[in-house]
Amino acid sequence: MPRVEIIAVGTELLLGQLVDTNSPFIASRLAQAGVDVYATHAVGDNRARIAAAIDASLSRADGVVTSGGLGPTVDDLTKEAVCDALEVRCVPHAPTLARMEAFFASIGRPMRENNRKQADIPVGSVVLENARGTAPGFIAVRADGKFVACMPGVPHEMRPMLDEHLIPYLRQRYGSLPGVVTRVLHVTGLGESEIDHRIDDLFRSAENPKIAILAHAGSCDVKIMAKAPAREQADAMIAPLEEELRARLRGHVFGADGETLAERALALLRERGWRLATAESCTGGRIAAALTAVAGASDVFAGGVVAYENAAKSALLGVDRATLAAHGAVSEEAARAMARGARERFSAVAALAATGVAGPSGGSDEKPVGLVWLAVVTPRGERSVRLQLPGGREEVQARAAQASLSLLWGIMQDREASPQPS
Repeated sequence: MPRVEIIAVGTELLLGQLVDTNSPFIASRLAQAGVDVYATHAVGDNRARIAAAIDASLSRADGVVTSGGLGPTVDDLTKEAVCDALEVRCVPHAPTLARMEAFFASIGRPMRENNRKQADIPVGSVVLENARGTAPGFIAVRADGKFVACMPGVPHEMRPMLDEHLIPYLRQRYGSLPGVVTRVLHVTGLGESEIDHRIDDLFRSAENPKIAILAHAGSCDVKIMAKAPAREQADAMIAPLEEELRARLRGHVFGADGETLAERALALLRERGWRLATAESCTGGRIAAALTAVAGASDVFAGGVVAYENAAKSALLGVDRATLAAHGAVSEEAARAMARGARERFSAVAALAATGVAGPSGGSDEKPVGLVWLAVVTPRGERSVRLQLPGGREEVQARAAQASLSLLWGIMQDREASPQPS
């Protein structure tokens, strides 16, 4: 099984001006194709440093995959660095040059000399065609058989090049490889440490498939990864472990793979024939946004109100001013009143409300930053939960929205467990 390292090229990555989304995408696709990714790196637009990074990676791995630095400008230096690392020279690739000339002629623009540079590739390389841009990719092979595959940094050019050209090349070169299939279980209402406690023995003993835990704001993922020659074999390996994990995390696994908490909550509401309304303060519409991100939500979600100031809570949701004066906007009483008001305003069957102190200011000894009250009203009664959430403003808002949906989902399946910050 080939081992590779990934190098993302671009000074903007090192300055934090651009987030590297290419490396995770490449790593995921390579893993699915049965290629082991040993490490990922980022390096600036410096010819000597790029060459040194390639040389270092080739000392550890069978190949290197790069993204970025293939454009026409003076700071696009990846191919020159590859030539330095592999001790070869760049030569024009006539078919690529002809295609570029035809492209510029078709749009009525002259092709500058710096564009011609994009048709140069290291001698002996395999060209990776770029149907969505001018810069081709290439695979250069060193004398000892190790390779360097280079692709553009523009994601919409790189991704199809990877899928349509580079991965087929690797499969042809290395033959049939066991790919990695991943099943992701989404967990809510349990923190990372509690999940680890419940599945510790499985985590330690599982080798293929393996288990990994990834924490998010308000939820956790438990990943099951199996390596096998065919998808069907991997699925069969994953199935018994998934069943055991679901048993140990019963009542907290809300979905798998692409399923969202909002999607699952809406599905349960739909099964009961209940319409939902929301009332939000500290979450600023995040709950409604999560619900309406689900296609077809309109048959279940009636609408929501973002009532930030006290006057809006009274005018739009009917929260009694006396309640606000006596208990404050961040209180159990206010949350319940907001939920009741939303339910009445939208003639809904159920309603969900969230109010809290998102920070960074506005907290007190009695009501510190991160304090959130949630409330749900259904035909079965009312339920409220007090949470003290960690993090900055955006994290508190995200966790509060996720916890709100977790509370709703739990109630809809008659679960008594309260949402816990993850």
